[in-house]
Amino acid sequence: MNEVQEATSPATSLSGPATCVSKVELRVSCKALLDRDTLNKSDPCVVLMVQNNGQWVELDRTEVIKSNLHPLFGKVFGLDYYFEEVQKLRFEVYDIHGTHSIGTREDDFLGGMECTLGQIVAQKKMIKPLLLKYGKYAGKSTITVHAEEISGNNGYVELSFCAKKLDDKDLFSKSDPFLEIFRINDDGTEQLVHRTEVIKNNLNPVWEPFKVSLISLCSCDEERKLKCLVWDYDSRGKHDFIGEFYATFREMQKISSGNKVSWDCVNPKYKQKKRNYKNSGVVILSDLKLHRVYSFLDYIMGGCQIHFT
Repeated sequence: MNEVQEATSPATSLSGPATCVSKVELRVSCKALLDRDTLNKSDPCVVLMVQNNGQWVELDRTEVIKSNLHPLFGKVFGLDYYFEEVQKLRFEVYDIHGTHSIGTREDDFLGGMECTLGQIVAQKKMIKPLLLKYGKYAGKSTITVHAEEISGNNGYVELSFCAKKLDDKDLFSKSDPFLEIFRINDDGTEQLVHRTEVIKNNLNPVWEPFKVSLISLCSCDEERKLKCLVWDYDSRGKHDFIGEFYATFREMQKISSGNKVSWDCVNPKYKQKKRNYKNSGVVILSDLKLHRVYSFLDYIMGGCQIHFT
């Protein structure tokens, strides 16, 4: 664990620790991954490695997405970006089998990509081909890395969602719902903000609270639209669509003690075909906690005085 910490923070020198540092969030997705499975599609996971004293050390890894050759991962990698350092990163993609750790014979290597954190931050969106051993291309496989810098006037918000009376998509059991939240960017593209865990066999799920930065959620714009989708999970990757709704962070902040904010979860196809259709359930924001993050400049502008000796 010490090796990982050293890999993400500069060595302390006689001149003191580096001051040119900012926090960066990385999100990854892949396209056209190699299919290593015989019956199903690959179950990909991305491992983030950092170079420390010439050695590659695992920093973190994404969740495993079942049976998907074009995965969009919900995991966010948080790193400290030091302007004056070359921070080498390596992204490795594996097809995961069972609960065995990566590196066993049961895991299939789908490709990797090396770069520096500075290159990702400069481009904001980096798309690279995945390479197998000896520099061989992994077919047409690519990996995309998005970078967002956490600014000084930013903060984090902790959100708690639940749902009531969702549509039952399963024949012999109840739906296994999960929620996805996408931020709609200025150019109309959508960026995955968070994907909840799957709640098995439950039409009234209560998802675990999660924390996300305001820059990731809404680019610190309270009126920015958020597209929220509810799905019925399928282990083969063919999730059934339950419904969707649109929200803003300003709407979410209407929550107060004793009150909750809710949205109708609507399936547009059902709404168009069924005359008396109302919704496919209701999604409820049961709690919101805002955690502000203040920069050094914020303290100074707020009247903080510092005396040096």
